[in-house]
Amino acid sequence: MSRKIAIIGAGQSGLQTGIGLLKKGYQVTMLSNRTQDDIRSGRVTSSQCMFDMALNTERELGLNFWENDCPPVEGIGLTVPNPERPGEKLIDWAAPIDHKAQSVDQRLKMPVWMDEFVRLGGELVFQDAGIDELEALAASHDLVLLAAGKGEIVRQFERDAERSVFDKPQRALALTYVHGMEPKKTFSRVAFNLIPGVGEYFCFPALTLSGPCEIMVFEGIPGGPMDCWGDVETPQQHLARSLEILNTYCPWEAERCKNIQLTDDNGVLAGRFPPTVRKPVLTLPSGRKVLGMADALVVNDPITGQGSNNGAKCSKIYLDSIIDRADQAFDENWMKDTFEKYWAYAEQVVSWTNSILLPPEEHTLNLLGAAQQSPDLAKTIANGFNNPVNLMPWWTNADACNQVVAEFFKKEA
Repeated sequence: MSRKIAIIGAGQSGLQTGIGLLKKGYQVTMLSNRTQDDIRSGRVTSSQCMFDMALNTERELGLNFWENDCPPVEGIGLTVPNPERPGEKLIDWAAPIDHKAQSVDQRLKMPVWMDEFVRLGGELVFQDAGIDELEALAASHDLVLLAAGKGEIVRQFERDAERSVFDKPQRALALTYVHGMEPKKTFSRVAFNLIPGVGEYFCFPALTLSGPCEIMVFEGIPGGPMDCWGDVETPQQHLARSLEILNTYCPWEAERCKNIQLTDDNGVLAGRFPPTVRKPVLTLPSGRKVLGMADALVVNDPITGQGSNNGAKCSKIYLDSIIDRADQAFDENWMKDTFEKYWAYAEQVVSWTNSILLPPEEHTLNLLGAAQQSPDLAKTIANGFNNPVNLMPWWTNADACNQVVAEFFKKEA
């Protein structure tokens, strides 16, 4: 008799886990509050640039359907404008990454994965999940996973005050999906612009419903000049505001955008949320337990582009843990242990991401500046987006950071 698993949420981690379980012979029920058509015809949800380690978890399950169609991201670039001389750059470098990254619009990706889930024998149910639905699923299944990133049900999981550094949003966020941007020379990249006291802008190639595109991501410090989306009412106004920001703070990026147009009217998004870590187990009124995963428990600001990567890596850890459990009960201790395996990785990502949301420390600015002189150091930072553990703890520790910089310079001397 195969074990029965229920999953709430048909996103990166939920679908990846569900498909992985189906391929191992489990019975899987998935609840989604949106159909394939709802997702395809809806608004963009994320920027989802995925790096090689995360992509490999998809490849293992045969889910890399866009490998050959998605324009590659071949490197990382970093620019810091000179706050005292508008139009000039204080820091400017770019480095290739060892393995290409890629970004597939979730409106394109998730409906196909949902179809694959059904094709493999999964039961896909379209309904909202509240406490009553969780109770029913917990009574009829061996394990219930909550993989939804937002909504009322996620807030039922207790915020972990010790692991949550912030209690309010750290950035006003906006996405703009466009066609017609001039590509970067020599190699394609995530082009980061860190604008002191204002926020961040980055963009990179992606694949959307209408073909290859670029995704523009704006991260404005709350109350600052890039926190400016509240009065935008139409998609065209959103595009115009995007260009205003670039003309003001990153004229070299505006140069690439002379002929851009929106991919579609739903290719825009603005909002904000506090980066949060939640406790992994929800106890229902009946006493039955639900285990959260990925964004339901650890939601980062998108500034380091780790959201979908975390979802994929969490899925891999949970999948292995469920399979290793064989026919033993999925009790609360197992749930907590499974999350802690993920947290051992995610904690590093959270520390790295949170450090970038705060005003940069002197050693961090020195590090980013040193990368302009040291191609090997620049490449090390660029490859850190694939596995942020490799950047820690020296990214956040001044002494360790200065030592790493000195070692790179000694090697290259």
